[in-house]
Amino acid sequence: MSFRPQQLIVAGVAGLVTAVVVAAIAVQLRSPGEPDNPPATESPVPAAPADVSATPDVGPMVVKPPTSGCEISMAVVEDPDPPLNVRSAPQVQDGNIVGQLPNGTFVSVVDEQNGWLQISDPVPGWVAKNRTRSSCPNVVQSIQFFPGGNSARVTGEIIGGGSHSYTRSAEAGQTLTVESETSVFPRIITPDGQLLGEDRATVGGQQKWSGQLPTSGTYTFQLDSNFRGFEYDFLVILE
Repeated sequence: MSFRPQQLIVAGVAGLVTAVVVAAIAVQLRSPGEPDNPPATESPVPAAPADVSATPDVGPMVVKPPTSGCEISMAVVEDPDPPLNVRSAPQVQDGNIVGQLPNGTFVSVVDEQNGWLQISDPVPGWVAKNRTRSSCPNVVQSIQFFPGGNSARVTGEIIGGGSHSYTRSAEAGQTLTVESETSVFPRIITPDGQLLGEDRATVGGQQKWSGQLPTSGTYTFQLDSNFRGFEYDFLVILE
């Protein structure tokens, strides 16, 4: 079948109109804001980098001296049911009480057996160790910090004579601060035997010293007692 030129022109125009209408409908059906050529897949949004400069607040580690595993020389009576019985032998037996001591009495210790202390003063005899308070007379212990921390609180007691020493490695140029909560301040000894902290200040009953360290090595914080002892509580900060 043949077509006249007028028929071909009409058919061409009709086809063009149909194509335009289909394109318009497709544009209307597209979601608002949808790009003309969306990617096949979308990459995840990268997370914000962590703030590595922020560090948790790490408090001081508490360091205490040992109270057992050593030979003690003095104890203090601390009986929950005073007075404390002094016995002639290290055992509870009728008729072997040779004296009684009130709480707070210092006793000189010469021996220890199976939970009993043999004392020579003020009344010779034996007392139950668990009814007294005692400390190791001589202690050498290192000071440790928590991971990420820079401080430690050293607290303890010397009962009777003795020496408690605490050590910590440090570098020249670091700032050391020592604050004591009691009237007892440790002797700060440098690796080469020099003394620091003699120019410390006392503010509000608290003794404090701070300064740059002159040399690298092990520093010692030493407390000595030649009589009945004392309690101590001091903070060490190393920056």
